[in-house]
Amino acid sequence: MEKILSGTELYKHIEKMSKRNSVTQIYVPGKGTFKIILQDEDPPSILSETESNAQLRQMIRDSREAYKTGDKITTKQFLANISPDVKFTSKKQGNMPVLCV
Repeated sequence: MEKILSGTELYKHIEKMSKRNSVTQIYVPGKGTFKIILQDEDPPSILSETESNAQLRQMIRDSREAYKTGDKITTKQFLANISPDVKFTSKKQGNMPVLCV
C-alpha cells in the first residue's frame, strides 16, 4: 500500500495502472485507505502516443511545418504517384468525397 500525500502523487500512481495491474490500494493521511480498480482502459490518444514517442512527435512537427509552408500533396496526387498505372476519380457520397479506381 502506498501513502499518497498530493494529487500529483495520486495521478502518478494511477498512471502506472494497466489491465495487468488493475487493482491498487492507497492510504491518504486524514482520510483513510482506498482501493482503486481500473475497470476499462481507454485506447491511447494521439497526445499520449506523441508524449511517449519522440520519433512520432518529430514526424508530426515535420508534417505540420510542411503543411504551413505549402509542401503538401492531395490524397489523389499521392495515390497517383505510388500507382501511376491506375486512374483515380473522385465523387461525392453524401457529404464525403470518395476516391474511385
